[in-house]
Amino acid sequence: MAWYHIPAVVWAASIEFLGFICPLTPLENMLRAMGGDAEYATGFIEQYIMPILYPAILTRKMQIGLGLIVLGTNVAIYFVFWQKKRRTDKKEV
Repeated sequence: MAWYHIPAVVWAASIEFLGFICPLTPLENMLRAMGGDAEYATGFIEQYIMPILYPAILTRKMQIGLGLIVLGTNVAIYFVFWQKKRRTDKKEV
């Protein structure tokens, strides 16, 4: 799977770091125009992903709460894995 994931990550990072545009955005705009729809001036991320991640109703308190949920979930998951590994290591000794 890494052989597919690593090139995708490199491509995505180069788009972000070097300011490239995803080749699918102009293609989508062309197809939208051909279908009679309005094109958009931003990229795919700004058009579709940002409104999902940061909806208009999102407040600062909600952002902090969501961040705490994400952090707490990750800490809990890593703690469980750490405990399992510790028990496994003790059994091997």
